[in-house]
Amino acid sequence: MIRVLVIRGMTLANTKQALKKTRQINKRRANNRWQQSRMTSAIKKVLQAAAASNLTLAQSAYRDATAIIDRMASKGLIHVNKAARHKSRLNAHLVRLATAA
Repeated sequence: MIRVLVIRGMTLANTKQALKKTRQINKRRANNRWQQSRMTSAIKKVLQAAAASNLTLAQSAYRDATAIIDRMASKGLIHVNKAARHKSRLNAHLVRLATAA
């Protein structure tokens, strides 16, 4: 395994394969951060809809969020238990909203 030191965006690689590995790492990191941001945005949409007491919007946002969360868990970007915890807590918001209405 090639270790590459990156300090403030500058790579300290000595070989071609180390430079390539740095490019791959940066590409994967950017994609993983995009996926994480997408998941948190989906979760926030559910919570905002629940706070606004809009059950139909919250339910559709919940369906979208669970699909994104499950996809991240299947790819290994988040742990399966973390995915289950997020879905459970979001569902609890929907249950409270449904019983209050």
